[in-house]
Amino acid sequence: MGDRWQVEVDRSICIGSAQCVHHAPDAFHLDTARQSHPADPETDANEKVLEAAESCPVEAIMITLLGSGEPVFPPEE
Repeated sequence: MGDRWQVEVDRSICIGSAQCVHHAPDAFHLDTARQSHPADPETDANEKVLEAAESCPVEAIMITLLGSGEPVFPPEE
């Protein structure tokens, strides 16, 4: 069985660029205030979701391993 991820968006810094929706339209949506939300905060590890997080111009998307909380993106420095 593959990894499962917890996906969160820090809406206090989200600027509504919609890059996440562009890269992973099934995984993210914008609300009426143009703030991003994960379609499902708990998801299977997925290259499109990772691309969406990497494309966010303000790094508002955080991905961690479900259960352990180990960071997937942004990586620990």
